[in-house]
Amino acid sequence: MTLRVGVNLLWLRSGQVGGSQEYLLRQLTGLHEINNNEFDVTLFVQTGFAQNHMQLAQAFKFIEAPSHRGIRVLRILLEQTWLAVKARKFDLVHHGGGTMPLFAGRRTVLTIHDVQYLSFPENFSRARLSYLRNVVPRSITRASIVSTPSEYVRQKLITEFAISPAKVKVVRHGIDEQLGKAATSEQDLRQRLRIENKDVLFLPAVTHPHKNHKFLLQLMKTHWVDKNLVLVCAGGKGRGEVDFMREIRRLNLDDRVIRLDRVVDEDRDGLLKLATAMVFPSLYEGFGAPVIEAMALGVPVISSDRTCLLEVIGNAGLVLGLDEEAWAGALQVVQDQRSEFIARGLERAKLFTSEISGQALAAAYRRIIS
Repeated sequence: MTLRVGVNLLWLRSGQVGGSQEYLLRQLTGLHEINNNEFDVTLFVQTGFAQNHMQLAQAFKFIEAPSHRGIRVLRILLEQTWLAVKARKFDLVHHGGGTMPLFAGRRTVLTIHDVQYLSFPENFSRARLSYLRNVVPRSITRASIVSTPSEYVRQKLITEFAISPAKVKVVRHGIDEQLGKAATSEQDLRQRLRIENKDVLFLPAVTHPHKNHKFLLQLMKTHWVDKNLVLVCAGGKGRGEVDFMREIRRLNLDDRVIRLDRVVDEDRDGLLKLATAMVFPSLYEGFGAPVIEAMALGVPVISSDRTCLLEVIGNAGLVLGLDEEAWAGALQVVQDQRSEFIARGLERAKLFTSEISGQALAAAYRRIIS
């Protein structure tokens, strides 16, 4: 029997893809790769979805909702009304944005990428924090199955919300199979950024406070002082942008830190490939996809040990506590063991394919029906 599955993607803003969005989109890609008419999937999306996500639009049926113009209140209203009516004809409904509407469907999967608001409430507006504190617990209680990208998030939900361990399933991130295939050439990037003869450390992350960019600035000032070494930071402007740029100037690092905005995938992959190491001092991650992407491209990873990162990286990268002295000698360790880190990283990345992610999602769907 074919299972009719509706997937709520109304929370996904067309053209704006971050970690949680990429996580679910790659799961769906993996589900399509393994689906043998077991699931009849329909996506509920915003206007413009097909133009921005052509592969998924070709793989699945989709229904465009009336426009909510990215306004959260209107999106929530649509979920409670328009989506509630549409969802009635499906065997199960998958809500991918971390919360569920009141009329969510009889059988439901709820994906929660992270619960950062529990650990760093200061990173959220008062209104957003109030909304999450009220809606997330109710959504978890009503969901048939909750999926998370890591065991860390799974255990956090079990502990914080006192829910049955059997209800929470880990569905790990899957790497885009096109990763690195169209990467911008090293020569092009070095000429464009004027770093022809430089050693490059790369951090791909929005400048949110929990990404901890300033930790690297202090290392560049006090420990990683080689004038031939530059730090390239690429990602959108987050809540910590102003403070980050101010700190660059205060430490007189303007000539050794290159700040790029969000770059196209080809440039991101090219920057990873040319880097001496990908550095990732994050304070909080639900999964931390950039570390797996770096390893898949043969780039050594130096990462913090916070939240899920040791779980994801294992022994395939250099995982350290957030202590300057611990990180001071990290570049030498990577240099001395570069070939070992690359080999272990490539092997580790094989555990995180879109197909494996899709298989885990399919298992969660089957569990509900059984």
